[in-house]
Amino acid sequence: MLNLDKMSQQKEDAVTKINEAMQEGNEEEFAEAFIEYTDLLQQAVLAEAKGMLQTADNQILSGRGVRVLTSRETEYYQKVIGAMKSANPKQALTGFDAVLPETIIDAVFEDITEEHPLLSEIRFENAGALIKYLYSTMDNRHLAWWGPLCGEIKKELSAQFAYLSLEQTKLSAWLPVCKAMLDLGPAWLDRYVRTILAEAIANGLENGIINGKGIAEAATDPDDRIYEPIGMVCDLTNYNLTTGYASKTAIPVTDFRPKTYGGLIAQLATGPNNLYRPVTSVTLICNPVDYFNKVMPATIHRRRDDGTYVTDIFPFPTKVVQSAWVAQNKVILGLPERYFMAMGIGEGGRIEYSDEYQFLEDERTYLIKLYGTGRPLDNNCFLLLDISDLESPLPEVIVANIEDLQPDIDA
Repeated sequence: MLNLDKMSQQKEDAVTKINEAMQEGNEEEFAEAFIEYTDLLQQAVLAEAKGMLQTADNQILSGRGVRVLTSRETEYYQKVIGAMKSANPKQALTGFDAVLPETIIDAVFEDITEEHPLLSEIRFENAGALIKYLYSTMDNRHLAWWGPLCGEIKKELSAQFAYLSLEQTKLSAWLPVCKAMLDLGPAWLDRYVRTILAEAIANGLENGIINGKGIAEAATDPDDRIYEPIGMVCDLTNYNLTTGYASKTAIPVTDFRPKTYGGLIAQLATGPNNLYRPVTSVTLICNPVDYFNKVMPATIHRRRDDGTYVTDIFPFPTKVVQSAWVAQNKVILGLPERYFMAMGIGEGGRIEYSDEYQFLEDERTYLIKLYGTGRPLDNNCFLLLDISDLESPLPEVIVANIEDLQPDIDA
């Protein structure tokens, strides 16, 4: 019998190894940690499925966390299972005509945003099989002109649009699938695939959204060429064909007092073409270590009535989000809804067979590619702040009633 507490700890350890390998760019350690993680997931899914093997009612399965599939999803997974079980899976998948349904990608996004709060804040669009995505760069604020009744029309109103090309950047995830997993049927294969995809792309997405340098193909060595989203920290006016977009110059901040904080938000209130935009709330993204060492001490206050502490108290509505991909001593202050990320399965978004990773005889490896990219919609929707010298607020001093301090002369 599986020890669930032990398995949970093993999964946490494997995820830690995956994150460390990604940060260090160590592909071998990443592969080893990812295989360890997928093996644990397979054991967990197989054990869970075995316990519900006699349950066929969709409502019961749904109540226990198993997603009820659409007819298209069921058909897709049945075809995948049939191809994977064939004597020659590579040949079977070469002529495979079933495309990963968009609803599966939507479900993966839902899974990701529950565990990665930053991704729930930005603007995600499922681009399906598109390779170019048209989006508006404006804040939905357009200006009409007053003039004489029969006067000349002096300005044509037109929104500003731009294209995002999804065909140059992609996220790839490989799925080690054991034969026992295929015997469980479409619903359980979906659960496994979604779990792997969520873990495989979540950290890649978060790192790209924060630190991505865009596309830079001028490097002589193909390994040095960059194919990334444009991150929140990027200066959209500073691009190099070899190194991509440079990071913004961090603004030193020593406190979050109203005047200081208001001055920062005022910079966010200037949109494209120097048009002002209303800002009703902002998001502050920081490294988890910095949150506890710097941000929390600078934004914590003690209630007078009961002496308890309240955290994340800013002079303006602010949501604090922790992300391991933000550099220490830096925070990002901005409007996450102004970050646009489009993702889809591309024109040929089909599952592929791979001989590259074969760690076990009873396990086969398959590849799924997701195409997409993202960028801030303008250069003023995010600020990079340097909090190296961020100070805690001065302790509050309550002066007692001066009469209480007077000596009793009559005594």
